[in-house]
Amino acid sequence: MTPLEIVLVAGARPNFMKIAPIYWALREHAADHVRVTIVHTGQHYDAKMSDDFFRDLELPKPDVNLEVGSASHAAQTARVMTGFERVLDERRPDVVVVVGDVNSTAACALVTTKMDYEPRRGGRSGGRRRPILAHVEAGLRSRDRAMPEEINRLVTDAISDLLLTTCRDADANLIAEGIAEDKIRFVGNPMIDSLRRSLAAAASSDVLARVGVTAGAYGLCTLHRPSNVDDPRTLVEILAALGEIAATTPILLPLHPRTRARLEAFGLATAAGIVVREPLSYVEMLRVTRDAAFVLTDSGGVQEETTALGVACVTLRENTERPVTISEGSNVLAGVSRHGIVAGLAAARSKVASGTRVPELWDGHAGERIAAVLLAAGEGA
Repeated sequence: MTPLEIVLVAGARPNFMKIAPIYWALREHAADHVRVTIVHTGQHYDAKMSDDFFRDLELPKPDVNLEVGSASHAAQTARVMTGFERVLDERRPDVVVVVGDVNSTAACALVTTKMDYEPRRGGRSGGRRRPILAHVEAGLRSRDRAMPEEINRLVTDAISDLLLTTCRDADANLIAEGIAEDKIRFVGNPMIDSLRRSLAAAASSDVLARVGVTAGAYGLCTLHRPSNVDDPRTLVEILAALGEIAATTPILLPLHPRTRARLEAFGLATAAGIVVREPLSYVEMLRVTRDAAFVLTDSGGVQEETTALGVACVTLRENTERPVTISEGSNVLAGVSRHGIVAGLAAARSKVASGTRVPELWDGHAGERIAAVLLAAGEGA
């Protein structure tokens, strides 16, 4: 029997945490009749995307790396599209899976929907002329079209054949936008699969001693979003809030390369009590997140991870595409003013003390559900 050909696309480090559970499930339950190709577009290069990173996630090195690198949104998207078109021409998969909301997600989705060939299975069962396109993490909305990620989400969802959602509000968003309900599958959050599978390794890490903090007695900050670090006024306000908080509780700040460059360009320094370190690996980040007294972040994925771990989270943004982390989890939306961030921390810590919960289907089995959907769609094409 001709194996089902599935391509898993990742463009940035968080994408690998989302495709890993799908890869595990396909390997464990369908290895004899599915061939999986992992494509890394190379949109984000990270020195930590190394042998250790793939070992942490039990992933093989990508089969294809397009190495598109950094560029403007338009140039980067174009490079991904031309490179991915060659991949599809050569491999002719039956199913393409894109995840998240980076430029690579939208670029590969556009290429997939415009391909014209008979996939290996489609040619035997009705002559389908292109791969099935599945979007994992569909339906998330910030309502802020100034965010490049929001445009990528809207475009990808509008053209996908299968929309695989992490939360019920994402389903509602898609239906409100006119997406047919039979395309939508509520499968849960694969990021939490990766988290749960890696917690034991994180628990044995010695990273706390290496970075110089004590479990439960520090805060963690991740800061990288262009809207926060590229504007010196906003960055100064955030740093002032961090300094005020760090006066009583030290804050570990693994410094993103973009943030480091902006601090140097603007001539800014961090306050006493802020423990600046190099970026950490995935397992190391899990450990420092799990053991933090609180987390301050502008990352989407960290909002989900802190909710799963029950750690107080303050989101340094004016909006979030993950409202379930607020309505059910440990997250508080604080904005980017000094006063708002300090007040948000008090609110988040109070919220956790009162009790929060892990959202529905954030149970460590999302990858299995996604794999089942992909297999059913591919076999039936």
